[in-house]
Amino acid sequence: MRIGLLTEGGYPYVSGDARLWCDRLVHGLAQHEFDVYALSRSRHQEDEGWIPLPRNVRRVRTAPLWMGEDDEVALGRRARRRFTECFGELAAVLCGVPGASSGSASSAPGRASTSEADRFANALYGLAELAREEGGLTGALRSEAAVRTLERACRAPGAHRTAREARVPDLLTVAAHLESALRPLSLDWYEHDGLGAVDLCHAASGGTAALPGLLARHFTGVPLMVTEYGVRLRTHYLTAPDAPPAVRSLLAAFQGRLAAEAYRRAEVVTAGNTHARRWQERCGAEREKLRTVYPGMNARPFAEVGESPDCADPDTLVWVGRVEPAKDLVSLLHAFAEVRKQSPGTRLRIVGAPAGPEGAAYLGHCRTLAAQLFPDEAEGPHAAGDNPVSFEETGGPELPAAADAYASGAVTVLSSVVEGFPIGLVEAMLCGRATVSTDVGAVVEVIGGTGLVVPPRNPRALAEACVALLRDPERRARLGAAARARALELFTVEQNIEAFHGIYLEIVSRAPVRRDLLDGTGEPLPFAVPAEAHVPVGWTAASPSLAARSGPGWAASRPVRATTPLPAPEGAR
Repeated sequence: MRIGLLTEGGYPYVSGDARLWCDRLVHGLAQHEFDVYALSRSRHQEDEGWIPLPRNVRRVRTAPLWMGEDDEVALGRRARRRFTECFGELAAVLCGVPGASSGSASSAPGRASTSEADRFANALYGLAELAREEGGLTGALRSEAAVRTLERACRAPGAHRTAREARVPDLLTVAAHLESALRPLSLDWYEHDGLGAVDLCHAASGGTAALPGLLARHFTGVPLMVTEYGVRLRTHYLTAPDAPPAVRSLLAAFQGRLAAEAYRRAEVVTAGNTHARRWQERCGAEREKLRTVYPGMNARPFAEVGESPDCADPDTLVWVGRVEPAKDLVSLLHAFAEVRKQSPGTRLRIVGAPAGPEGAAYLGHCRTLAAQLFPDEAEGPHAAGDNPVSFEETGGPELPAAADAYASGAVTVLSSVVEGFPIGLVEAMLCGRATVSTDVGAVVEVIGGTGLVVPPRNPRALAEACVALLRDPERRARLGAAARARALELFTVEQNIEAFHGIYLEIVSRAPVRRDLLDGTGEPLPFAVPAEAHVPVGWTAASPSLAARSGPGWAASRPVRATTPLPAPEGAR
């Protein structure tokens, strides 16, 4: 098969979301060809370049979401009228302005939501068709006319109260966000020698990453699959709490409508855990389309530690992760103070680097709190004091890798108040460690009875669970062995790749893309695709249809031949 892998701010760039998962997927499915269509988020990300690509990546096309040159497309009067109608209808849906059918009192209870979804879809695809005909809509989406159209929708009768309260700065902010999110409409990726040539579009996340897949399905009928390890609408709620109410409401409405449209058009929607799956279902995904595919972890780096459970210090607790407020290390330190009252010889190792400036400030606060709660202790009057809490990072001589951090303690602790899929918890399970975790995100689903779970923001409960495991080595060993067996069964790279391979085959068998190759006169060309074209081998030259097409100046096309060296990361741009 030929898969169109759609990413936003991730693969094939060195840094970004879902980069590691996409890389393992492409390497693991070497029998299939991949065309990567990547949307970048910053110049820094592009300057860092790409990771080395395998031979089955035949083409990479990129476009930035962080900037966009004016396409200099001058819309005629009729095109401007169409743009105003489509963009106005899209804005009206976001503002809650009722349409002709949804506003009628006689409509059935379920018809209103269906009508709103159809209105949003018609407006979105209307803009896409206009962009295809005119060569782009970047300038139109940035124009004063777009802002005025958005303002009219906010002031229209029936609009939500938060939309009616939008001020000019709010309208400018929302218009800028919509222009960035709708930038894929102006790309030339949707022709028959682009995404129209693949057998399946696989969006590695929801939101803007799924938009090219929706357009490819609309224009060429290519089936779409959406994978979300973090639901984009949930991320929006968590990352934009300080925005003005009007901005937050309108952007949440857009993200929600776009997610619902992607779920409605996709053949299959996969989630990384049941917690994300419930979000998808609440946002409009049909239950019959939903599948849970757990993220795949490479178990090899943790094999030696997992097979040697007796190497741990029986009096040491370990926390591993990114240092940030959501990890709630403050509660962990207070819980450890309770642990020290019952087990004075216990030590706590906090292993992790701060996440950005906020994480660095939080790390400093935690160091100060640890110094206050645990004064340096000395064995005698002439010995140097030592704090029972240590703050460390991997990569040094003592802890070269994450596996060494887990190996240093008998119990691994997770104290988060917000968590998606707990990768660090799975790593501890692969190392055969007993765990104490807070009940957030997918923790209970991952643990499955192989560890202790306590409520978040409850230092006393966290301390009691840690003490219970520290005092019972047999229970620790039993839980650690069960955790390792569960992780090897459910959370490995192999099971992840096998699951996606089966879904690919299922989708293509149910919704094959049928293409008629034409000759010079426009008639179907018989025997145009030989039977041996389906044999999974590497050819000596790429198909002419894979040649890069010229497009907008801010979108780059990079064909990758199987017989030529792949670009090094520093030579990506």
